[in-house]
Amino acid sequence: MAIKNLDDKIRAYALKNAVAYGGKANPGAVVSALFNEGLEKSSVKDVMPKIQKEIREIGKLDSKEQKKELEKMDKFLSEREVREGLPELPNVSKGIRTRFAPSPSGALHIGHAATLCVAYAYVKKYGGKLYVRIEDTNPENIFPDAYKLIEKDAKWLTEGNCVIIIQSDRMELYYKYAEKLMKNGHAYVCTCTGDDFREFVKKKKDCPCRELSIKENQQRWKDMLAPQAYPDKSSKKISTGSNKKGFSAGEAILRFKTPENHGGMTNPNPAMRDFPLARINETKHPRQKNKYRVWPLMNLSVAVDDMDMKLTHIIRGKDHRDNAKRQEMIYEVLGKEVPWTGFQGKWKFSDLELSSSKITEEIKSGKYSGWDDPKLPTVSALKKKGYTPEAFLKLAENRGLSEVDKVIDKKDYFEMLDNFNKK
Repeated sequence: MAIKNLDDKIRAYALKNAVAYGGKANPGAVVSALFNEGLEKSSVKDVMPKIQKEIREIGKLDSKEQKKELEKMDKFLSEREVREGLPELPNVSKGIRTRFAPSPSGALHIGHAATLCVAYAYVKKYGGKLYVRIEDTNPENIFPDAYKLIEKDAKWLTEGNCVIIIQSDRMELYYKYAEKLMKNGHAYVCTCTGDDFREFVKKKKDCPCRELSIKENQQRWKDMLAPQAYPDKSSKKISTGSNKKGFSAGEAILRFKTPENHGGMTNPNPAMRDFPLARINETKHPRQKNKYRVWPLMNLSVAVDDMDMKLTHIIRGKDHRDNAKRQEMIYEVLGKEVPWTGFQGKWKFSDLELSSSKITEEIKSGKYSGWDDPKLPTVSALKKKGYTPEAFLKLAENRGLSEVDKVIDKKDYFEMLDNFNKK
C-alpha cells in the first residue's frame, strides 16, 4: 500500500524521534512509525536511504531548530500513538523476569551498560525482576576484584533494582541437572579424544560413548568428580572410566545427546551435534578455590539458571543464536517452557577498544590509574565524570532492541550520551 506524503512523514517522524532522544534520530524507530502508517516490510529496503538522508539533515540542526521544524511538520504525524525506541514485548501481563550476564573479567564498560540498560528499561516498563548473573564457571578467566566492581556498577545503573547472582555458588544445582539429564538418557560422558569426536561430527556418525547405558554414564560421571586419576604425570595410561580412581583433565567430557527429532548427530548444523555440557578443569578458582574439579560449560549453566530463575524474557547478543538453540533443546528434553528471546546487535566502535580483559591488563601494567581513570570508557569512570544512570537508560531506549550492529565512533557516541545527560 502506497503511503500518502511519504517523504513528509519520514521527515516528521525523524524529527519527532530526534527531539525525544537527544537530537539524534533512530532509523529503526522511524521505520516502526511508518509500519503503523501502512509501510510494507518489502519496501523497507527502498525507503531506508530516504530515512538515513533525513536523519543526517536533521542531525545538522540544533535542538531549538529541530523543535521548531517539528511544529511545522506535526500535521504529517498519525494521531495513533507510536512508541519510539523499545518495541513492545509479548506476554507481559504479569511483568517480566529477565537477566544480564557478565563474566568477571573486569568492571563494566559502556558496551555492558547498553545491554544491561535495555533489560532494565523493560523491567521498569512492565514490572518484574532483573537478575545480574555473574558467570564465573571458567576458572581461567576471572579477575577477583570484578565481583564487587560489577555489583557496584550494576546497582548504580539500575538504581538498586537488581538481584546479584554468582554462578559458582550454584555448582550443586548444575550437578543435579547434569545427573537428571544422564538419568533421562539425554546426556552421556564421552571419553573420545577431541580429534576423534570432530571426525564423528564431520561424518555425522555416533561416537561409541553415545550408546552407553545410563548406569555406565553415571559411573563415568562419578569418575569425573573423583580426585585426579593419575597424580604421576609421567603415566600415559588413559582412563576408561571403569576404574575407581577417576578421570584426569581432558580425558572425559559430559555431552548433551541431541534428540532424534532434532536429527541427532545428523543435525544440519554441526554446532548442534552432541555439544559439551561440562568438563574437568583443575585450575584453582578465585572464589571456590579447589572445591570443584568439574565445571559446567555455558549451555548447561545458562539453561539451568534460566529455568531455575523462571525467566520469561531473555535479551541476548545475536552472536548467541546457536547457544540459544542448544539451550532450547535442553528446555525441551526437561519439559520446560522456553522463554521469549530477543537478539541485540552490538555497539561497534571504530576508534574505541572495549575489552574488560584488556583493560584489566592495562591497569595492572600502570597504563591507567584504575577502573575510574577518566580516559577509560568504563561505567565507574563515567560516573565519576558526572554522568547519570538516566543518561545510559535513555540512550538504551533510543537504540531500542535491534539485531543490527550500531557502527559508531567515540565522538558521536558521547555526543548522544551528553545530550541525554543534560536532560
